This record gives sequence, C-alpha cells and structure tokens, in this order.
Amino acid sequence: MDLSRPYSAVVPSLDGDVLAALAGTSQPLSGREVARRARRGSQRGVLTVLDRLVEQGLVRRQEAGGALLFTLNRDHVAAGAVAALAELRVELLRRIRDEIGGWAIAPRFAAVFGSFARADGGTESDIDLLVVRSRATRAGEPGWQAQLDGLSESIARWSGNHAGLVELSEQELPRLRKQRPPVVAELLRDAVVVHGPPVTAILGEEA
Repeated sequence: MDLSRPYSAVVPSLDGDVLAALAGTSQPLSGREVARRARRGSQRGVLTVLDRLVEQGLVRRQEAGGALLFTLNRDHVAAGAVAALAELRVELLRRIRDEIGGWAIAPRFAAVFGSFARADGGTESDIDLLVVRSRATRAGEPGWQAQLDGLSESIARWSGNHAGLVELSEQELPRLRKQRPPVVAELLRDAVVVHGPPVTAILGEEA
C-alpha cells in the first residue's frame, strides 16, 4: 500500500486524490484549492476530474462571485465508499491499536513512527512500530514473541507492507533518554501512540 496515498490501492488515478481532498472537508473548495490539497496532477487535470465527478453526481458545483466551488455530495450512494477510502490510514491505525489492546501480555508502550506516521511513505515503505516490553516480560518469552509475530503478520495482511518492529525493554528507556539517538527525536516528533502513555512520558527529557 502507498502509505502517503492509501486510497490509490483502489483508485490509483487522479480521481482518488481529488476525492480524498474533497472528503477531508465540508467546506466548498475552488478548483485551485482542490489541486493544492490533492498535491498531484495539474490544475487542468484536476478540473477535468471534477467535471467528470460532477456529471456522475458525486461532486456538487456551485457559482460564488464568478468562481466555481466544489463539494463532495455526501448524499450520493458512493459517498460512503469515498469516505472509507479517505480514512484507510485511520482504519489501519485502529486495527493496530485494537490488536495490541487485545494482547494477553500487555506492552508498556507501543507507537507507530517513520514514514507511516508522517504519511509520506510509498508502496515499498515499512510500517515502523516501537514496542516496549514491561519489566515483568522477558525477551523471547513465547507468549510475548507470538504476539509480536502475529502483529507483523496482521500488518502485512492488512496493508501489503512489511512491519518494522523495534522492540525494547522498559529497563532500556533511561539509557535512550540519556543518549538520545536520532530515533528518539523522530519518535518525539512523529510518533502516533497506539498503546500506553504519551511518547513524552516514555522518551522525554529526564527529570
């Protein structure tokens, strides 16, 4: 799955980018603004797509002071499918959160980071996760390892992307806070927490 444009797995054309831009707001947008939010294709190409979607009834067009404004027709029978496609990243995060939340051996902390967290990856990008074991959980403990392996397999099934799991113990956190390798700054900047406290509570400055 293209991590910056998940909907392209179903709608790879410019139509997907245009629909995602419109699905992200209820405000009428000019063709120029749709093109800016789509971040792909020329303004002429975006207007061609908008005209086609207006013909299909999926997009509404209105005049406002000599300008043409466009909105997604949320009453259209296809609007639900469009909204679902636009929220694929959110859905994947929900599935990851739900799976970890159901673990018999709970982690101390888990967060997605890297290109998926920033929404700028591609089809070859890994979905990176930091998972911190609690003090009571031993490395390689069969039940714990089965959970990690199951999560990796689930992510590959859900997205087609490889899961890049970074596993740490709770005991290693003070060293990370002190040494502050580059990944710490990346986590503090981009991480999306899927289990546990805020990332600042885990990797923030030491008191």
